[in-house]
Amino acid sequence: MNTQLLKNIVSIARHRNGICGAPFYAVLFNDSDSYKLGIVFDSPHHVAVLDFDRLVRSNITFGENSYRGDVYEAPLRVAITDRMRQPESTSPKSEIREGGQP
Repeated sequence: MNTQLLKNIVSIARHRNGICGAPFYAVLFNDSDSYKLGIVFDSPHHVAVLDFDRLVRSNITFGENSYRGDVYEAPLRVAITDRMRQPESTSPKSEIREGGQP
């Protein structure tokens, strides 16, 4: 898979994952098939991808809403790096933000 298949990056956000969890990026994107949510941890080979519409319908079942993270990992990491390089004013909706709930 190449970065061309990630048709539209909707939003990228960095999450701290609490005070002791491993931080990660949440990436909402369209891959020409549907909208998906990618969870990308800093460590290599730690990527999860789920179909957004299935998540909304509470479907988190393996085999029904699971995608190969190894297939999506490279283009997602490139998208994150590219987005980090962009000036904030060029993409206000999809800048990388670090946030969290108390």
